[in-house]
Amino acid sequence: MAEFTLELNDDQKQVRDWLHGFAADVIRPAASEWDEREETPWPVIQEAAKVGIYSLDFYAQQYFDPTGLGIPVAMEELFWGDAGIALSIVGTGLAAVGVLANGTEEQIGTWIPQMYGDADDVKLAAFCSSEPDAGSDVASMRTRAVYDEAKDEWVLNGTKTWATNGGIANVHVVVAVVDPELGSKGHASFIVPPATPGLSQGQKFKKHGIRASHTAEVVLEDVRIPGSCLLGGKEKLDERLARARERARSGGERVKNAAMATFEASRPAVGAMAVGTARAAYEVALDYAKTRSQFGRPIIDNQGIAFQLADMRTRIDAARLLVWRASWMATAGKQFTSAEGSMSKLFASETAKSVTAQAVQILGGNGFTREYPVERMHRDAAIYTIFEGTSEIQRLVIARTLSGMPLR
Repeated sequence: MAEFTLELNDDQKQVRDWLHGFAADVIRPAASEWDEREETPWPVIQEAAKVGIYSLDFYAQQYFDPTGLGIPVAMEELFWGDAGIALSIVGTGLAAVGVLANGTEEQIGTWIPQMYGDADDVKLAAFCSSEPDAGSDVASMRTRAVYDEAKDEWVLNGTKTWATNGGIANVHVVVAVVDPELGSKGHASFIVPPATPGLSQGQKFKKHGIRASHTAEVVLEDVRIPGSCLLGGKEKLDERLARARERARSGGERVKNAAMATFEASRPAVGAMAVGTARAAYEVALDYAKTRSQFGRPIIDNQGIAFQLADMRTRIDAARLLVWRASWMATAGKQFTSAEGSMSKLFASETAKSVTAQAVQILGGNGFTREYPVERMHRDAAIYTIFEGTSEIQRLVIARTLSGMPLR
């Protein structure tokens, strides 16, 4: 187990600087265009694939960094470039985490390579959990998976929403209900292979921010998949459901469901995304405050501006520390006894919203125009307090963990 440290090693610094260069030279120049187009930035993803950023090997190297800092460092730098484009690059990763968290070694080896493809044939994946009537309330999920024992197939029916890469992905990871009586504990995750009949894209959302990332509904109509596409396998599912039924009868401790396992693994990464966006806005505001003069002096000489920048930088650094702590704890196998993962996501998300708003204010009228990137960053930052668990849900998770109440 690696010791917790705030000092990146030489390899991590090299990766950080490499990603920063890609974000500065490739992502940022394209950010405004793809935000306006509201389309998946395929040329940027392909460029990321060519240099090795959009690849299974790169993602695995960061995911298995023994310090736990590989993913948060990578996320911060890419999202420093632009949140919408970066989410298009890393969106496949959420589906990959779903497979890593719940799949067998064979499933991991089979499906994760197909989620990325290669530099000459780029692929995408989508993680499908939320539904029109089941966002934060995962117990209200209606998408059903019924096992056809005679054919050893699962039949999926339902509608998913807010799916990054939904409908355009080659591989979809779908969370569905297998035992309605168990609520959220009766869920399981499934792989829907490429070109499976019955899966289609529903509504594509026109969004306030992260507009370069494709977000859509996924409709499942009698989607038949092989039994081997149940993540973790049928035997493991049956054992888990049996334990959940026994605990339900005895009123005992609850067990985690498939979607929650994915979210718990990814929340610090979302916090790192928020840190990247906040840092980007802060840097624009700082440079502007140094060069913009009013009443014969740079506006940073005004205490009101200087104090804002001081608070912005303090919050960004504090958010990063919470993210790094949670990421190290997860890798080291430490229990989140105080919901440290949710803490990191909550604080970093709220920091991104407040810092980007302050950046707009410091730039004044210029900050309200699309001539300056803080307007886009402010719009992008709004998503962090919403997706993968709203800020309200994070506070609920933290409070229930501290009080010893069960998580549902």
